[in-house]
Amino acid sequence: MEFALSEICQQVMTARAGERPVCIRGGGTKSFYGEPGDRDTLSDIAMLNLSGYHGVVNYQPSELVITARAGTLLSDIEKTLDEQNQMLAFEPPRFGPASTIGGCIASGLSGPRRMAAGSVRDFILGAKLLDSSGSVLSFGGEVMKNVAGYDVSRLLAGSMGIFGALTEVSIKVAPKPFQERTLVFEADEAGALGLFTLWRGQPLPISATAWCAGRGAAAGLLHVRLSGSEPAVENATARLGGQALGPPEARAFWDSLRDQTHPVFQARPLWRVALPPQTPAFGAGCALIEWNGGLRWLAGVESGPELRSAVSGLGGHAALYRYDSKPADLPVFHPLPPAVKNISLRLKQELDPVGIFNPKRLFPDF
Repeated sequence: MEFALSEICQQVMTARAGERPVCIRGGGTKSFYGEPGDRDTLSDIAMLNLSGYHGVVNYQPSELVITARAGTLLSDIEKTLDEQNQMLAFEPPRFGPASTIGGCIASGLSGPRRMAAGSVRDFILGAKLLDSSGSVLSFGGEVMKNVAGYDVSRLLAGSMGIFGALTEVSIKVAPKPFQERTLVFEADEAGALGLFTLWRGQPLPISATAWCAGRGAAAGLLHVRLSGSEPAVENATARLGGQALGPPEARAFWDSLRDQTHPVFQARPLWRVALPPQTPAFGAGCALIEWNGGLRWLAGVESGPELRSAVSGLGGHAALYRYDSKPADLPVFHPLPPAVKNISLRLKQELDPVGIFNPKRLFPDF
């Protein structure tokens, strides 16, 4: 693997010398996500394929940490963790068998359990980054006490590879819950949000929630997943009521949300809107609500700028998650506040002064 890394470094140095843009690629399962950039229009572009740089470097089940190379398949990591009854608590989407841990970190996407466990960024302990000079930089470590100063490793989550090529990452893992149960309720959008507000103030072992709009009707179905010890799950079930799903049906439902195979994700365009959980019913084609009201998926939005203006006024942000085409002046991701944008540009200048890594993939002017 050392030879493979040296080869990757050489490719980057060659691209920099020739001032060629570098497109970082792992399994290719997230190519739909982000700005189209220049990948399809530039002929002189270097493809940096990290799928060959794979393997678990270190795994300490008792320490709840795993370190793996960026090209390691997500399925391989989950298989390794499953043998010790452990898991990636943020439930990263598995868009296909080729999904890699590097792409998981670069995209910054989390699944249904994010509302209870935290986001992918919260679980990164350390990382190694290949910069544009061909040097491998190390940030953080494998334990929390090693993370001092600027926690650059966590800034890589959701950066879409614009700062450099992630080559290795250390992640906190978590034990699997002793028991899980999914309850189903009938509710419209306002009713579901009202229940979320009620449940947030109660000591309930809720690990995921999802309200799906009914087809052609205001009412929909609200799914609630309880996770924890057997007494906690039993008590919460008696307290909430609802109809319990069988384990196979429940697993299939949450997997469809995690891996985004649910019919909701077939809509084009599809907007991913993050809002304060207490925000009332937003309407505007809301098809799915996750994370206790904090994440809302909207289909059929007619005006992106108007949506973003409304969402900003509520303290949230909106991303054009999936689309067939879009206006050139409509960025995929919500525009950054000026101060945050300046910090990001300065970091980009420090790590990639030539600007070769994934140009225009995160924002058109990066």
